[in-house]
Amino acid sequence: MRSALLALAARSQDPSPNIPQPTPSAPAALEEKIELLLGVLAWVGTTAGVVGVLVTGIMMAVSHRRGELSEHMSRLATVLVGCGLVSVAGPLVTFVFG
Repeated sequence: MRSALLALAARSQDPSPNIPQPTPSAPAALEEKIELLLGVLAWVGTTAGVVGVLVTGIMMAVSHRRGELSEHMSRLATVLVGCGLVSVAGPLVTFVFG
């Protein structure tokens, strides 16, 4: 039994040279569609960020006349954090997953 286990362990440490090692790549048609989708999502995220900043600014201007300005500062911070995440999403994923 012990010799069989040693033989199995010796075989598992010596990989066979006949095992194919494919390169990880997506098909060209799929790659183009994914790039188009990511581009559209980036554009929509940027547009939503700009609209969010504009709407928050308008709400802050209206609230300033009423004296309720502080409540909208957290909304502005949330919008700005969202804009930051949209802008660094691509480089962040590239950095992490290389």
